[in-house]
Amino acid sequence: MTHRFIHSANLPKPAGPYSPGIGFERLIIVSGQGAMDPSTGKLAGPDTASQTRQCLANIRAILQADGSDLQYVLRCGVFLIDMKEFALMNGAYQEVFGEHRPARTTIQAAGLPGDGMRVEIDCIAYRPDR
Repeated sequence: MTHRFIHSANLPKPAGPYSPGIGFERLIIVSGQGAMDPSTGKLAGPDTASQTRQCLANIRAILQADGSDLQYVLRCGVFLIDMKEFALMNGAYQEVFGEHRPARTTIQAAGLPGDGMRVEIDCIAYRPDR
């Protein structure tokens, strides 16, 4: 049994020496994703809702690169710059996930990498049987 590194051309370059995702058998662990839009190389909007949508789009790209998608997410970790923005994040999060309800932890972070970044999200998912 070995692990595999998951990359996608539809992602911003990682900001450090890490892999966007790691797979092991059917399990997929996705590194924290910020709100960088890979098509522009810039932050996706100044507000928490649009940044949440972009974080989840980046997560989706990683999952799809390994044969999975958002409906197979088991758990998310959400890091907010300001917990007062929880409702904005939560509304966009629910919009993207729909009726799927992964387990989730949300915390306020003292800082996130990148000027203007309001939210970062990581997740654990699985690849469905083929």
